Amino acid sequence: MAAKNMVSKKYNLIAGIATPAAMSAYAATKGGDIPVVFTAVSDPVSAKIVQSMEKPGDNCTGTADVLPLEAQIKMIRSFLPDAKKIGILYTTSEPNSVSHLEKFKQIAPNYGFEVEAVGVTNASEVAAAAQTLVSKGVNCINNFTDNNVVDNLSTVLKAANDAKIPVFGSEEEQVKNGCLASQSIDYVALGKQTGEMAAKILKGEEKASDMAVQEVTESSPVYNKEVLETLGLTLPQDLSTATAVSK
Repeated sequence: MAAKNMVSKKYNLIAGIATPAAMSAYAATKGGDIPVVFTAVSDPVSAKIVQSMEKPGDNCTGTADVLPLEAQIKMIRSFLPDAKKIGILYTTSEPNSVSHLEKFKQIAPNYGFEVEAVGVTNASEVAAAAQTLVSKGVNCINNFTDNNVVDNLSTVLKAANDAKIPVFGSEEEQVKNGCLASQSIDYVALGKQTGEMAAKILKGEEKASDMAVQEVTESSPVYNKEVLETLGLTLPQDLSTATAVSK
């Protein structure tokens, strides 16, 4: 609805933050001449808002926050050397989450992990899904940038805290809000990068359809010291340079 309203007002450009907003903006502008620049969309090809990362086509481009899944799994192993099963909540209709889950499942066995996933269709199902994961005996829960899960992080944390298992986030803010740790992408840098792309389009220097989607792949570990102490864990030696954050 908001995207259609923007189209009716003939804005010069529409920015979409995260997959749902980007998909909405793309659908509302498809076939028109208003460019869309998205950010924080992990897999724009799966979301079907670009034809390819190199040549987006149509009138849509932006930046992708490619989650460092292998680094995340390696970090989880460092914190939990005896863990066997990682639990994951995801929205079944969110392309990014489905794509992340598939890749996560491919990598996890290399580090001795099984993956137990529970899907939700809307935010109201997150609390029950978290309880289901806990009942399946997972040793921890790992979050992606799934909008329904992140928006209801407190309910996931409650279920995990009651079971005395950690929750690993996908970015720094989740760690500040109670997750144990994350391999985090710099979203401030991602935003600046997106703004620069939008400026070039508005100045007529480039067309969205010809601008390759730009990716941020570098990450750095962050952890919540209070959560670490509450869980009775210690900071692994290989993560000694990780940044401690708190709310």
